Amino acid sequence: MIKNTYRNQFIVMAILFIFILITFFLSLNLGHIKIAPLEVIQTLFGSGTSENKLVLFDFRLPRMVIALLIGAGLGISGAILQGVSQNGLADPGILGINAGAGLAVVIFIFFFQGSMTSLGTLSIFMMPIFALIGGVFAAFLIYTLAWKGGVTPTRLILVGIGINAAFGAGLIIFQLKMNPNDFMQATVWLSGSIWGANWKFVLTVLPWILILIPFTMYKASSLNVLNLGDEMATGLGVAVEKERRILLLTSVGLAGACVAVGGGISFLGLVAPHLARRLVGSKHQVLLPATALIGALLLLVADMIGRNLLAPSEIPVGLVVSALGAPYFIYLLIKVN
Repeated sequence: MIKNTYRNQFIVMAILFIFILITFFLSLNLGHIKIAPLEVIQTLFGSGTSENKLVLFDFRLPRMVIALLIGAGLGISGAILQGVSQNGLADPGILGINAGAGLAVVIFIFFFQGSMTSLGTLSIFMMPIFALIGGVFAAFLIYTLAWKGGVTPTRLILVGIGINAAFGAGLIIFQLKMNPNDFMQATVWLSGSIWGANWKFVLTVLPWILILIPFTMYKASSLNVLNLGDEMATGLGVAVEKERRILLLTSVGLAGACVAVGGGISFLGLVAPHLARRLVGSKHQVLLPATALIGALLLLVADMIGRNLLAPSEIPVGLVVSALGAPYFIYLLIKVN
C-alpha cells in the first residue's frame, strides 16, 4: 500500500514536470512574433536567425525562467504560511506580506532611484532585500495584532486583509507622487507583472529560490509536526515558537524576492498548496516539491495567456492568476465556514 502511494506521488510529479516542459515549449512559440517549433529548436541549438535569437534569448527565455522561479517561490511561501498558521486560507498576497514587500520596493525606488526606468545593476540586486524588510514588517504587524492568547485562522485572515488594505493605501500615496510614466509602470507591476524580463532579474531572484526552497525541504518534518497543533508539537520536543519564526521568515524571504521581480501576484500561494494537497497528500516531504511544480506551471500558463490573449497588448500575469484564483478562494471560504 505504501509502495503504491509513493508510486502514485511520483507519477503525479512526473506528469506535472511533463506539463511544464510542454507549456514552456509552447510559450517559446507563441507571442506577438510567432516562431515555428522547428525554428525554436534550431535557435536553441545555435543555428537560428539573428531575429529569432534576439526574441528567444533576450526576451522570452528570461521571462519564462522568472515565471518558473516566481511560481515555485510563491507556491512554497504559501505552503509554509498554511503549515505555520494551521490555516488553509493563508497566502502572502491575501495576508498583506506581498503588499508590505511591494511598498518597501516602491519606497526604495522613489527615494533612492527617482525613477523605475533608471534602475542600475546594484539597485536591481538590492530590491529583494528591501522587499524582505517590508515583508518582515508586514508579517510582524499581522502576528502582533492577531495575537490574543494565540492566533486563530479567522483573526489571522481579518488582520491580514486589514494590513493589506493599509499598505495598499500607502502604495497609492507614493504612486501619486511619481511622475506619470513611473505611475503607470508601478501600477502594472503592482498588479502582478514580470516587468524585468532580462537575465539580470533572473540572477536577482535565483539565489533566494536556490537557498530557501531546499531549506524549506529540510524543515519539512517541522511543518508536519506543527500541523499536529502546538500542544502535540511541544510534547514531541519541538521548539514551536522558534520553528515558527524561522519558517515564517523563510516564507517572507521567498515572497519578498518574488514580489521584487514579479509584483503583487495574489492567490498563487493559496491555490498551489491546496491543489498539491489534493494530488499527493499533506506530508510536506512530498507536498512541497509538488507545490513548487504546480506553482511554476500555473504562473507559466498565466503568463502565456496574458501575453497572447489580447496580443499585441499584454495582460499582467497577476490579473490572470487572480481571475483563476479568486473563484477558488471563494469556494474555500464557503467550505471552511
